[in-house]
Amino acid sequence: MAPGNGDERQQQRDSRGVPAGRAGDDSHMTAGNARPRLAVRDAAALVFAADMYGVQLDQLATLTGDEKTAKAAAARWKELGYAETARLGPGQPWLWVTRPGLAACGVRYRAVPPALSRLAHIRAVTAVRLALEAVTRYREAGAFWRGERRIRARHGVGLRQHLPDGEVHWPDGAPVAWAGECWAVEAELTRKTVARTTAIMREILSRTGDYGCPAVEAAVPGRPPRHARALYVCSPAALPTVLRARAALGPRLSPRVEVRDLPPGALTRPDLT
Repeated sequence: MAPGNGDERQQQRDSRGVPAGRAGDDSHMTAGNARPRLAVRDAAALVFAADMYGVQLDQLATLTGDEKTAKAAAARWKELGYAETARLGPGQPWLWVTRPGLAACGVRYRAVPPALSRLAHIRAVTAVRLALEAVTRYREAGAFWRGERRIRARHGVGLRQHLPDGEVHWPDGAPVAWAGECWAVEAELTRKTVARTTAIMREILSRTGDYGCPAVEAAVPGRPPRHARALYVCSPAALPTVLRARAALGPRLSPRVEVRDLPPGALTRPDLT
C-alpha cells in the first residue's frame, strides 16, 4: 500500500509525474481522461524541460537521442514560440519553456527562465532524474517522478516550507520489493550544517500528508509515513555532512536514508561548449 490514507493515494495518482518517455500533467486532463497532445516531436522532452525549470542542451540530448536531435528540437520549439534558449552560465546553453509552451504542455507554471542562483542545482537534480529514469527496473515498474516545481504549482506550497527536489512514486503491484512506496529525493551540492540537514531529513521522514494538506495532517503520529525512504544524492563536498546527519537521526530513522554519489555529468563543466 502506498504511504498515507486512501485520499492521499488518490492525490498521488491525480498529481503524479509521468513515466519516462511520456508527457502530460494529470491535473489538466482533457475530456475522456486524454492527456494534452503536443503536435511536436519529442513532446515528452518539452514537458520534462518544463517540469525541471529548464535544461541544458547536453541533458536535452539525453532525452532526444543525441546532440543533433536536441538542437533540432530546440530550434523547432523556438520557432513555435514554445521555448527560449540562452547561455545563462557555464557549459552549454539553457532551454526553458515559454508561456505558450507551458500552455501546450498543460501545466500552470510561471513562465520564467531558470534562476541564475539555482542553475547548478537544477542541473544536478535533472541529472539525478535522468539517471533514475534510465534504470531498467524503474521503467519496468512504471515508476514516475513528481518534481518540486509540480508540487509547488499544484498545491500552492509556500516558499518557507521545505520541499524535496523530487518524489519517486512506485505503483502498487509493480514488480519490485518496494512497490507502493514514495521516495523523497534530495540532490546535495554544498555543505549545510549537520543540524540543518538532520532537521530536513527528520521532517521528510516524519511527514504523513501530501504537500499542501492542512498543517494538522502533515505529520500525524501513528499514520504511515509519506516517504518510505529519502534518497540523498551528493557531491563530494556535501557527502560528509549528509553522512553525519544521517547518523544523527539514530537507529530508528537512519536506515530509511540512502546516500549515493551524484551521477556523472551532474556538476556543471565549464569546458563544455
